[in-house]
Amino acid sequence: MDPNVELGAFLRSRRARVRPQDAGVVPTGTARRVPGLRREEVAYLAGVSVDYYARMEQGRQQNVSDAVLDAVARALNLDEVEHRHLLDLARRQTAPPGRRGPERPQRVRPEVYQMLDLLGESAPAVVMGHRMDVLATNRLARILITDFDALPHRERNMAVFQFLDPAARDLYADWEAVATDSVAMLRLYTGRHPDDPLLTDLIGRLSIRSPEFRTWWATHQVREKTHGAKRYRHPLVGEITVGYEVFTFAGDPDQTLCVYTPEPGASTDALRLLASWTAPPAAPAAVRTPPDEAHPRPDAS
Repeated sequence: MDPNVELGAFLRSRRARVRPQDAGVVPTGTARRVPGLRREEVAYLAGVSVDYYARMEQGRQQNVSDAVLDAVARALNLDEVEHRHLLDLARRQTAPPGRRGPERPQRVRPEVYQMLDLLGESAPAVVMGHRMDVLATNRLARILITDFDALPHRERNMAVFQFLDPAARDLYADWEAVATDSVAMLRLYTGRHPDDPLLTDLIGRLSIRSPEFRTWWATHQVREKTHGAKRYRHPLVGEITVGYEVFTFAGDPDQTLCVYTPEPGASTDALRLLASWTAPPAAPAAVRTPPDEAHPRPDAS
């Protein structure tokens, strides 16, 4: 992905979103040919020349200072996540090529697998990487969402499941909201990992096979989900509403643990029922041999 193209497209999308009255721009009475702010209005609000800002949008302005980027972020009313994304995109333009390289595979530590097992009978949990790759799951997550462990490695990705598996549209009660969040998170990851070929391939694959993904990708929305709620319509037990919390591992900030907690009441009961119906059969109890049979006494002479 060309950093110059990405930066310009992001700035134009944010500029089109801002209503002039919200930015304190006084109407001039002339017809506006573009939605949102004009380039010269953003330049004025950011305290830079129109030519300077135009070169930024065109990808021709290198080495933009953080102070200018901060001013542009304020002019465009960017939130914290969008502001960080702007900085990522701008820094991509000046990153020395020698420092860029392929991403190292993300590995799940044994201790994390143990944590998943401990959560296995009480809360669904998923470990995801920066491409939304599903790196590990526990049993409740596999029966609530899908059995990622049974899929080919290329399919073990939350966005691939949501967009390309027809079952996902029935599973998520709010599929469109869930899917647009995933697009926005992938867009955020492209700013952080511009030279990851697997991420580029994933975006291309989803764009080709899903018209919804292609449409939402073009909006340049970025989002970082740390908590929230999801509603599932499970084919076995019906609707389950869960809250989720996302935790980041200190050793790998791009690897996250998402833990789902069912709402008290019907959702908790439904998840317990689902867990009991799908529980693996108990292993048969070991037959203990009586001591006298295990170690027969020698015949008395």
